[in-house]
Amino acid sequence: MSNEKFSMKEFFSRKEPKYVVKGVRITSQVFWNIFLIFATIALITMFFVGGAAAGYFASLVQDEPIRSYEDMERDIYDYEEATEIYFADDIYLGDLPSPLERREVSLDNISEHLVNAVIATEDEYFFEHEGIVPKALFRAVFQDFSNASTQTGGSTLTQQLIKNQVLSSDVTHDRKAVEILLAMRAENFFEKDQILEAYMNVVPFGRNANGRQVAGAQAAAQGIFGVDASELNIAQGAFIAGLPQSPFAYTPFTGQGEVKESFDAGLNRMNTVLSRMKSRGYITEEEYQEALNYDIRENLAEPQPRSFDEYPFVINEARRRAEEKIFDYLLEQDDVDLDEIEDENRRALLVTRYEEEATRAIQRDGFKVHTTINKEIYDAQQEVVENFEHYGPNRTEILEGEDGEDVEVTRIEEPGSVLLDNSTGAVISFVGGRDFEHQNFNHATAAHRSTGSTMKPLLTYAVGFETGVLQPGFITPDTPFNYNDDEEQPLSNFDNEYRGLMTAREAHASSRNVPAVREFLKIDHDIAREALINYGFGEFLDDAEPYASTPLGTVDLTVEANTSAFSTFGNNGNRKEPYMIDRIENSAGEVIFEHEETETEVLSPQTAYLMIDIMRDVLVSGGTAPQLPDFLDFEADWAGKTGTSNEIIDAWFVGVNPNVTQSLWIGYDDRNPIQEEVDNIRYGPRTQMLWAQLANAAYEIDPDLMAPSEDFESPGGIVSETVCGISGKLPSDLCEEAGLVTTDLFNKEFVPTEEDDSLERVQYVRVDDGMYKALDSTPSEFTRSGVSVKEEYFDFADDGDISEYIPDDWDDLIPDRDAPDNGNTPGRLQSVSASGGSISWNEHPEGDVVGYRVYYASNEGGSFREVDSVRWDEDYDYSGSSGVYHVTAVDVAGRESSPSSDVTLGSVSSSDEDEEESEESPSPGSDDNNDGSDGNDEENNDSNNDEGSQDENDSNNDNNEATREDEDEEENNNNDGGSNDSDNSNNNGNNDGGSNNSSNNNNSNNNDGGSNNSGNNNSSNNNDDGSNNSSNNNSSNNNDDGSNNSSNNNSSNNNDGGSNNSSNNNNSSNNDGGSNNSENNNSASSNTNNNDSNSNTNTSENNGTNNNSGNDGEENNNS
Repeated sequence: MSNEKFSMKEFFSRKEPKYVVKGVRITSQVFWNIFLIFATIALITMFFVGGAAAGYFASLVQDEPIRSYEDMERDIYDYEEATEIYFADDIYLGDLPSPLERREVSLDNISEHLVNAVIATEDEYFFEHEGIVPKALFRAVFQDFSNASTQTGGSTLTQQLIKNQVLSSDVTHDRKAVEILLAMRAENFFEKDQILEAYMNVVPFGRNANGRQVAGAQAAAQGIFGVDASELNIAQGAFIAGLPQSPFAYTPFTGQGEVKESFDAGLNRMNTVLSRMKSRGYITEEEYQEALNYDIRENLAEPQPRSFDEYPFVINEARRRAEEKIFDYLLEQDDVDLDEIEDENRRALLVTRYEEEATRAIQRDGFKVHTTINKEIYDAQQEVVENFEHYGPNRTEILEGEDGEDVEVTRIEEPGSVLLDNSTGAVISFVGGRDFEHQNFNHATAAHRSTGSTMKPLLTYAVGFETGVLQPGFITPDTPFNYNDDEEQPLSNFDNEYRGLMTAREAHASSRNVPAVREFLKIDHDIAREALINYGFGEFLDDAEPYASTPLGTVDLTVEANTSAFSTFGNNGNRKEPYMIDRIENSAGEVIFEHEETETEVLSPQTAYLMIDIMRDVLVSGGTAPQLPDFLDFEADWAGKTGTSNEIIDAWFVGVNPNVTQSLWIGYDDRNPIQEEVDNIRYGPRTQMLWAQLANAAYEIDPDLMAPSEDFESPGGIVSETVCGISGKLPSDLCEEAGLVTTDLFNKEFVPTEEDDSLERVQYVRVDDGMYKALDSTPSEFTRSGVSVKEEYFDFADDGDISEYIPDDWDDLIPDRDAPDNGNTPGRLQSVSASGGSISWNEHPEGDVVGYRVYYASNEGGSFREVDSVRWDEDYDYSGSSGVYHVTAVDVAGRESSPSSDVTLGSVSSSDEDEEESEESPSPGSDDNNDGSDGNDEENNDSNNDEGSQDENDSNNDNNEATREDEDEEENNNNDGGSNDSDNSNNNGNNDGGSNNSSNNNNSNNNDGGSNNSGNNNSSNNNDDGSNNSSNNNSSNNNDDGSNNSSNNNSSNNNDGGSNNSSNNNNSSNNDGGSNNSENNNSASSNTNNNDSNSNTNTSENNGTNNNSGNDGEENNNS
């Protein structure tokens, strides 16, 4: 074996040919074998890598479902497009604000310059590849795995379309794998032009001149250059085509819509695009140079008024309502019935899910929302609101901000109004507020405010009329009233006064609180609640409403809801559900929602007409808005209602005519009170003035709408009826006498057939400033005759003196209640005094005293006798001649106080001197009455003549065919053929053929053919053929064929053929054929058959006047 080493140099330098040939052969074999080995290894490696790659790719897309053509078409052409809003009659308003503005456009309407620029820049092999470019993919994969600094990307237009429309923007291997798969599948399903058109509608292009994000060629062309996509020139097309690579870096506009100081990055990108267009033959060198010289900055679009800026209230409201309709549509499409889902948590999750889907849909699905808003009327009314000159003052307050620092907030007086079509429920126009920027809040549809007195017609009067509890002519008391016994203060009216008894029509026109609550409490609670729900108020009520205070507006409602309720009156009692969305179309033009009118029968046509009729009275004298017609530029049959909440926080007016209902609310968002007067105009007229200006603006646009030629027509079943207003029944004689009869319109269904039974005649007194029925023991001379209303009709238990609250011609109307008896005798009267020829006293401090008795003695120490009685409603004085007087107080039970201190009129002698001297006795008073009365006008006269008749206020002195001879006498009367011979007598009368012989007598009378022989008697009377023989008697009377023999008696009476023999008696009487024999008795009487011939005729007294009218719509309701 040789030890020589092998050397290549030596091998190739050998000269022997045989060795050379042999070596070459061996070497070639070795290289071939080596090649085979490496080729085999490479092939194996390639198959291994390819298999691994294929396996890896398969693993990335294994969860991707196989998409059908329909699936791919729906996803690719599902452009995120702005929803469009339309006024009525398909007048375009603008786009619904969304994060992205897009306008769909066909490929035919896109400039070829933009198409060429996009292809040259984004996908030069677009018309050649099958969705992907392998070389570009391998390059992108290598750059990704090698973490190269330059990432050129490898996505075709088809891949970008899939990424934008089908997949997310996540940068992951599995998303990229799915993108490749779907791109090839899309190329299989669609033509190149279809793919290109889809791409040109979805690709993002940065911001427009208003600062909004734009996507798609049309939105970009309009937003960046102010032209349509079809009008773009080469430079503009190149600039837009360069934006998708980095939209917000290259865009010329900021987020606020301002042009950037420098957008060189975008211009440089445009130059790159132009260069590629030239190199690929899309433009010539000349076109290239011209495009480079084009001034992009000078040709940028100007910011455009946004539809949202012009109509923020309409757009926001349309969006809110459209979302609700789309929510329902999505549920219906998925066949989901929320009412059938019992699990509350699951139902709540579904609601949240579909609400979010509806929100996304309206932002991106390009719906067309058609509203009911009349553009011209809306614009005119907004101008009125902007230019109105009498708003309340702005108010500034300091609030604590989120960072703890003080923030100054300005509050302005806001209006809210709705104009509604009665027959359809369509919202024709509305006023959301004065300035959307100041307060992004719709006061017409979203603000919940107290309705004040506008609730009265809806609840008390309409429901009362509907049930028959109330009709326009029924009488209702506006008198102090408490909701319940726990209330310390009675319910009050806005003027803090009470107007007493008034008809329902009057109470409504003048917006009285108390009658509204009183009458409401007569209505069944469930019926009232059902009515509120039918008005559309269900969502605003708690489970227990209505309460007693609800008629005064304690339920907070939206202006729209209140307007809709009032439209019921203008639509024959039927309420059409209010609506603002007429229909909604999807981007394909398919109608997914169309309004269908829904009608609720709330009231009968008769009730609706009665309500219209009483609401007309609000606009005339006596109503709360009498000046409103003067503010209008046109005439129409308007009916309406004012409203004011507590402390004047809310002010309303709602008006109805045969076509429309228009409402207006004003107030502050922080619920501070409205200023009562601005520019010398009170808040009521200010509200009505603005309401009228809104109506005038609508009239200028559509006169036929606002001023229909026809008035409201009676539906039939309405009659004029005369009733007793207290009960609503046919008038009785007593009702006629009391002045309680009314005539007004009636629902024929409730016309009465029975006579009134609400009244009864009673004797009454005043106790503690309240009127009460007299007790059996109440002395008749202290009572008045009146009419009482039975308690089941009116409960006056807490009303005090009702005479303060009744009209002048309704005198002597009292509550149905007995006078209270405290069981105590009145204290002695302390205030009697004498002055001139009369005595007087102050009212007794005890409230149950109903009258006073005046007693007289001719001299000091002499016997006293009653000479007068003074009732509680008369002057507390008495005029008489010289003598001694005292007064007692009498309470409602007839108990009499001890006498007051004596007072003296004139000069009087002692009793001893009087016995020695024969002088004329002083007369306490004159009696010129033919019926034996004491001669005091307007007093109750206690002597009954001629079968017991007694006439109050009758003091006629008749001297007919009679002779009169007087000697040293005062007021001796001889009437009707009788004789009167008197000596030193006062007030001796002889009437009707009788004789009167008296000596030293006061008030001795002989009437109607009777004889009167008396000595030292005061007020001895003989009437109607009777005889009276008395000595030392005070007020002895004999009437109608009776005899009276008395000694030392005070007020002994014998009437109608009876006998009265008494001694030392006070107030002994015998009436109608009975006998009275008494001794040392007080008030002893025998009465038999004494009631048949007694009658009293009372004249009426008028206690004050009360004439009130409405107060310019100013109301203040206590709840």
